[in-house]
Amino acid sequence: MTHTAETWPIAAALLQFPNTGPDGTSTQDQSAQQWAETLQEVVDAGFTEVDLTDAWLRPGDLTPSRLDELRATLAQVGLTAPAISAIRRSVIDPVDGDDNLAYSHRTIDAAAALGVPLVSVGLHRPLTPEQQAVLWFWTVPGPKDPVGDKETWRKAVTRLRELADHAASVGVELSLEMYEDTYLGTADMAVALLTDIERDNVGLNPDLGNLIRMQRPIEAWESMVTKTLPHANYWHVKNYYRLEDPATGTVLTSPAPMESGFVSYRQAVKIALAHGFDGAFCVEHYGGDGLSVSAANRDYLRRILPRRPSA
Repeated sequence: MTHTAETWPIAAALLQFPNTGPDGTSTQDQSAQQWAETLQEVVDAGFTEVDLTDAWLRPGDLTPSRLDELRATLAQVGLTAPAISAIRRSVIDPVDGDDNLAYSHRTIDAAAALGVPLVSVGLHRPLTPEQQAVLWFWTVPGPKDPVGDKETWRKAVTRLRELADHAASVGVELSLEMYEDTYLGTADMAVALLTDIERDNVGLNPDLGNLIRMQRPIEAWESMVTKTLPHANYWHVKNYYRLEDPATGTVLTSPAPMESGFVSYRQAVKIALAHGFDGAFCVEHYGGDGLSVSAANRDYLRRILPRRPSA
């Protein structure tokens, strides 16, 4: 462990920022100054790192000259980016898998051009119309990877290995984001998929929040942490309240600040560090002022992380 509580890279996610401006202009087409105005909000919330979440801006779809503008804009506002997170771009999507694979390759190239050391990808797909129509999208079942389908599993392994080899060739790491009902949807499956990919520059992004918010029985979070954190190279962190009524089987969940929710991140971080985790964090939160809650989550992490590097 080389970081301390004060120096550990803790990035803000950009989930709370829309991908269109007030005038309807796509973020992709905004000026560098408009990008700077958004990123300045992140700086004003006390962040020095940002996850370039592609729900806000897709670096993989920027031209080389615009990537230069983005790199200059990050430097101008005083932010570094430990990762690009490519969201809902499953390379085994039955409709868009080929396009998503090509996009993921472009995102890796964009990361290399920007000097971003890691790209986080997953197997989750776009929200369905039914999910988009409710308050919290996870309360409605979404697309599922086919359980027990060896051909689709092999396709996931082959395509993610292809991305890993590309990433390695340009000096970038790959992280696999855990997400419900995908081949990264349980601790055991995520580790099995990583094992089958068998590449040194690939690790897990054990986003516990994506799993504990499911309104059904779940594996104990302590078990998930113990299984996955030894393989983690990046970590999206967020928390949820979780209420269970054993008499009826009812489970209700809603977003929570990290220090208040179902998972004790104090304990989870201790387990992670005991297994050698030394990657960057990305703090997330859905609902309300997500950026401010993310900033509070960052401050909480700095209170519980070690004050000195390990010997």
